[in-house]
Amino acid sequence: MTESAYRSLPSVDTLLQSEEVVDLVRNFSHEAVTAIAREVLGKARAAIKSTGSVPDIESMVSEIVKRADRAWGAWPKPVVNATGVVLHTNLGRSPLGSDAARAAADSASIYSDLEFDLASGKRGSRNAHISALLSQTTGAEAGIAVNNNASAVLLTLAAVVGANGEKNEVIVSRGEAVEIGGGFRIPDVMRQSGATLVEVGTTNRTYAADYEAAITPNTAAILKVHPSNFVVEGFTHVAELSDMVAVGTKHGIPVINDLGSGCLVDTRKYGLDQEPQAQDSISVGAALTLFSGDKLLGGPQAGLIAGEKRWVDLVSKHPLARAVRIDKMTLSMIAATLVSYLKGAHEEEIPIWKMISMSEADIARRAAMWQTESGVGEVHRARSAVGGGSLPGQTLPTSVLTIEPSGSADRFSANLRRAPVAVIARIENDRILLDPRTVLATQDHAVAEAIKFAVGQSAQ
Repeated sequence: MTESAYRSLPSVDTLLQSEEVVDLVRNFSHEAVTAIAREVLGKARAAIKSTGSVPDIESMVSEIVKRADRAWGAWPKPVVNATGVVLHTNLGRSPLGSDAARAAADSASIYSDLEFDLASGKRGSRNAHISALLSQTTGAEAGIAVNNNASAVLLTLAAVVGANGEKNEVIVSRGEAVEIGGGFRIPDVMRQSGATLVEVGTTNRTYAADYEAAITPNTAAILKVHPSNFVVEGFTHVAELSDMVAVGTKHGIPVINDLGSGCLVDTRKYGLDQEPQAQDSISVGAALTLFSGDKLLGGPQAGLIAGEKRWVDLVSKHPLARAVRIDKMTLSMIAATLVSYLKGAHEEEIPIWKMISMSEADIARRAAMWQTESGVGEVHRARSAVGGGSLPGQTLPTSVLTIEPSGSADRFSANLRRAPVAVIARIENDRILLDPRTVLATQDHAVAEAIKFAVGQSAQ
C-alpha cells in the first residue's frame, strides 16, 4: 500500500505544469518555484510515511502557491488590529498617518534635497530640517533623529562620556536601571557606551540628594530613565527632574532624560495618567531629552534627541552617529508627523491619537454595525489598552463585539486570521472580542467579512 501511495504522487514536472504554478514560474524563476515544489513533495512523502494518507494534486498545488506567497509576497502583510491594544508591538505599533505615508513614498520614488541646500546649491545637512521641527515642537535649541530610542541612548552616552576624558561615571537611580522590551537593559547599554554605572537610592525611593552625594570628579552625566512599561506603587519617591537639573547645574554636569515612549500632548485630556512630555523636559532644563518617534508620538520607528545645541552638536558629530543614522524615508515620515502637531491636527491626522480620542458613542456604533452586517455576536462594554510600553496599566472605555463560537475560540480566532484580510482579535474567557477602537474606519467592512468567513469555516 505504501509503495503504491508513493507511486501515486505527481512528479515535479506535473506540478509545474498546473496553471497556478505556471503563473508563479512566469513571475519568478523556474529554479525557485521548482525548489518549493520539491519541498511540497517531500512533505507529502513524509505524510505517507507517518499516516499513510496521500494528498491530492490540488492541495499540493495550493500549498506551492501559499508557500510562494509567504516567501515572495509583499511583506509585512496588512492586518486589521481588532485587539483594542492601540500600540500593539507585534503588529507594528503606530500606523502612519496618510501625510507621513505619502511623504515616505515621495521621498523613496524621486530625488530630493536630503543633503542639498537649494538656496546655495551646495551640500546641506540631512539633520537641519528635523532639528528645526524638533525645536518648534519641543522648545529645544536643536535636535537629531537616529534609528530608534535604544540607539539614541547608546549614542548620547558614548558622546557625553567620550567628551569628558577620564570622566566616565553616569549616575542612575537604582529604580531606573531597568529592562524594557527585547532584553534592552540600561546597565548593558551603559557598558557598551563606555560609561560606568553608578547606582543611587533604592528600588522604590530615590532623592535628589542621592544624586548629589554620588558626584565625584569622574562624573560625566546624570541619567533619568522613565520606566515606561511598568509601575512601582506604594512607598515610593522619585526625584523631580527639576531637582536633578538643579544638582547638575550646581556641579556643571548635564542631565540626560530618557523618556522612552515620548509624548507631545497632555494625556490627561483623554482620561489617562499624565505621560511625561518632551517639551516639559526641555523647559525644566534637561541638557538632552531622548524619546521614540513611534509609540505615543505616532510616527515611524526612530529615536529623537532634543536639547541644548552644544550637546546635540556633540552627539551628532560622534562616530557612532553614522552607524545609527536614519534613512530618508523615515526622516520624511518624522517630519510629516511633527508637522501634524504644529498644526494642532494630531487627533485628525495621526491614527493613534484618532483612536485614543475616539468617542465611546462612535465605538459602540461601529461595533453594532459589525454585528448587523455579520449577523453574529453581541455588543458589550470593555476596556482598550494603550500598550507598546506606554502608560502601563492604563486603559480606555470601549465597546466590543463579543462572539461565543460554537467550537474552540482559538480555532475561530485562527479562521479570522485566515480571512482574505486577516483580522487579529483577542480572546477572553473563551470568547472572541473585536474592538473598533483600533480598527481604521476603512477596515469596517473587512471585519464583518472576516467574521462571516470564520463562521463559515467553523461550520465545516
